[in-house]
Amino acid sequence: MGAREATSEGTTTPQIPAQRDGVGMLEHAVRYAKERAWDVFPGTWLETVDGVPRCTCGVVRCEAPGAHPRDASWPGQATGSATAARRMWEQQPAASVLLPTGRSFDAVDVPEIAGCLALARMERMGLGMGPVACTPYGRMLFFVLPGAAAKVPDLIRNQGWSPGAIDLTTHGEGGWVAAPPTRVGARGSVQWVRQPNAVNRWLPDAEEVIPQLAYACGREAAAARGH
Repeated sequence: MGAREATSEGTTTPQIPAQRDGVGMLEHAVRYAKERAWDVFPGTWLETVDGVPRCTCGVVRCEAPGAHPRDASWPGQATGSATAARRMWEQQPAASVLLPTGRSFDAVDVPEIAGCLALARMERMGLGMGPVACTPYGRMLFFVLPGAAAKVPDLIRNQGWSPGAIDLTTHGEGGWVAAPPTRVGARGSVQWVRQPNAVNRWLPDAEEVIPQLAYACGREAAAARGH
């Protein structure tokens, strides 16, 4: 997903992808705070060093280049004030937009294939869903009411699965997720599958989405064992 540019020697070097919608990170951060009342905080970002995108954390093999907290003090930096968000991103316009979980929402994290299956089933069933994002790591994030992290293990067991047997995790209190259109190295950007809007302002409870997500993840786990 990362763009590449030819060099004079004929080889290629990865380039930091451009924003597709032309809207800067500041505007996105302010929108999340103002329109959704979500807390936001600035993370690391990408800078090009010798033609190669590098995370500003300085770690050569950063696991989430340009898309993670800058330091451990991030919980105190997170704000739901659009004015405060604007002030922070004016100081560093390229900073990634990160959202703390366990406050306005939790995020159920599943593989993209399972997420697409569950999403299709929920749409056919007419189930209410919140925003859904996908990451360059091949994961999908389903936004649900906070408190899901504590409920999910029992909800999975109620579906006949052991929590450790399927690839389904939850980001809750003390966690965070990267918000679209945050870039993750040369992999690409986090994107919305279902954008936040007036219809999905009221998030579903975990009980409403876990049955379909567990079913889809269970099918993927069974297929993997079959191979």
